[in-house]
Amino acid sequence: MQRPRALLADDEPHLLRVLQDRLLELWPELEIVATVQHGLAAAEQIGLLQPDIAFLDIQMPGLTGLEVAQGIEGATRVVFVTAYDEHALSAFEHEAVDYVLKPLKIERLQLTVDRLRRTLANHSAVAVNASDGNAASIVPLSDATQLAKVLAQLMPRIASPQPTLRHLRASRGSITYVIPVEDILFLQSDEKYTLVRTVEHEYLIRSSIMELASQLDPQCFWQVHRGIIINVDHLLSTRRDDNARLYLQMRGHDGELPVSRAYMHMFKAM
Repeated sequence: MQRPRALLADDEPHLLRVLQDRLLELWPELEIVATVQHGLAAAEQIGLLQPDIAFLDIQMPGLTGLEVAQGIEGATRVVFVTAYDEHALSAFEHEAVDYVLKPLKIERLQLTVDRLRRTLANHSAVAVNASDGNAASIVPLSDATQLAKVLAQLMPRIASPQPTLRHLRASRGSITYVIPVEDILFLQSDEKYTLVRTVEHEYLIRSSIMELASQLDPQCFWQVHRGIIINVDHLLSTRRDDNARLYLQMRGHDGELPVSRAYMHMFKAM
């Protein structure tokens, strides 16, 4: 079995070192692949490294731990780190997530480590069975889907409210335009930039998808993929292919946009 891999994110360097030291005491075989102090760096490194586990401080600059978790694709499991008891809600006890409180208590961290060890071992067993063609009846609901459901409960209770954007400043060539957000069909990551699509034009901006997700009205703008946010007011139709993958058609746009499995539950009522 490969060594489990973890990323640690906390904006307090001392607490980051303490968490790393305690984890390695309790779980010597754990490999710490990255330690970061900023939410945007955490999101970037999770996407790049795909660790098995991400320990995320809830309150970080750039993006909160909740916002970082919201953008996770793949099988990375999340443990939230928080200094506030009121954040330790029952939703954290879901199989997709766990939490530890600051200051760290070795007994509570041991429980988290034990849970993670069991979960990773179970997933390894599923993978072995899948290779024998026997996994169909025992594969659980995907962690990404579970995490998305838990975050949907937690975000309104915990995330700090921020003023929503009313306009975006975006460039086409040498000209900068002011775009009302209600005119936007969707936003899509494009390497170092974000593509802003309206019915008439495409624009490029330097803000990342994750930065924009925290500033747009969540009632209208839905993240449907790690690199895509749609304006649901411009959603025309949905389509599922033979493999149950979901695609969206936006008004005034010829192409289709994919929905990742972590966000498919948002369209069940449609």
